[in-house]
Amino acid sequence: MQRILSTELARHPGEIVMIAGWVHRRRLLKQVAFLIVRDAAGFSQVVVTDPATRAQIETISEESVVEVTARVSVNAAAPAGVELTSPSVRVRSAVSVPLPLELHRPALTATLPTQLDHAALALRHPTRATALRMAAAATEGFRSALAEQRFVEIHTPKIVASATESGANVFALDYFGRPGYLAQSPQFYKQMMVGVFERVFEVGPVFRAEPHDTGRHLAQYTSLDAELGFITDHRDVMTVLTSALAGMAAAVEPWAALTVESELPAVHFTEALRIAGAPDDEPDLAPARERALGAWAKREHGSDFVFVTGYPMAKRPFYTHPDPADARWSNGFDLLFRGMELVTGGQRLHRYDDYVTALKGDLEPYAGYLDAFRYGMPPHGGFAIGLERFVARLLEVRNVREVTAFPRDLHRLTP
Repeated sequence: MQRILSTELARHPGEIVMIAGWVHRRRLLKQVAFLIVRDAAGFSQVVVTDPATRAQIETISEESVVEVTARVSVNAAAPAGVELTSPSVRVRSAVSVPLPLELHRPALTATLPTQLDHAALALRHPTRATALRMAAAATEGFRSALAEQRFVEIHTPKIVASATESGANVFALDYFGRPGYLAQSPQFYKQMMVGVFERVFEVGPVFRAEPHDTGRHLAQYTSLDAELGFITDHRDVMTVLTSALAGMAAAVEPWAALTVESELPAVHFTEALRIAGAPDDEPDLAPARERALGAWAKREHGSDFVFVTGYPMAKRPFYTHPDPADARWSNGFDLLFRGMELVTGGQRLHRYDDYVTALKGDLEPYAGYLDAFRYGMPPHGGFAIGLERFVARLLEVRNVREVTAFPRDLHRLTP
């Protein structure tokens, strides 16, 4: 007999079917017992009245894997209006140890460290699994939105010969006797690939050896990167980013409502300082300033998002294009989502001589990268979205680890 999922039961009233999954909960009443079986799609309610079958399920621990063959009976009070009756239960994998946390409750009551220590079990809880489903859907929405605009998906190396962002924040490794590093971003490669496809994107891991121990930082996270050529300036990049976010919002709509306006509010860095009540000479936006800007955007524009443009060149990577009107500021931006930085992006330098100047003659570590500009590159720019941070802000959880399957941070290297 072919196994069906819990969500398919309503299409088989009166039929004998087989389901399989995990024992989510047992309810042992005096006259009847209920077995709640969880599969990837949802829950099935199994009604047990036969004494022998009842005696059997009394010995089956929660999270054991079972197969149930039974009749589909209509019952308006049951999940999806149907339940399984007259069951035959077969145990495929029995759990014989105490569970370190309870999965049958609506919310996980175990501490976050306990959940992370026992991730293989904790991730089965619907709240944790839903966050991962949302991340998958958001990624698909990102891909679809860019594919509709001629973007080509690429896959770049994660072992590199030099730092992309900062030499102090890389994970070093021994690459066959030579120094190598885990990539902080696909930045160099996606710029090079603009010279091939004009518009490219990538979904992949990035690595940051930053000793942060906060609820917003991870040592490894998933980055949604895009780069596009033949732009006028960073505002073209912001337009594409807005469309990508709209695609992501549409994809997660079954779980969470998110409105992405066709034109998001934007303020220059100097104006952002004023709005946030920061000194004029503050070189960057601290988390408290970001929260203040997020509150302003919601209050004044009804938006969960706000662009901050024109960051000081001193705070942007060497490949950032300066503002032609005032070289103190960059043609770069951050996008804040509900008061937290979600995206960094901007226009890049595209002329070889500008890179020679920006790198102050230290060209050797970047020789392969600089070839792209020696051979001609169009004006271009791009952005990177932190996937885990997007889902965390969407669900309004306090710690990004709550929406990450197996987080890597300052302290955690397992499981």
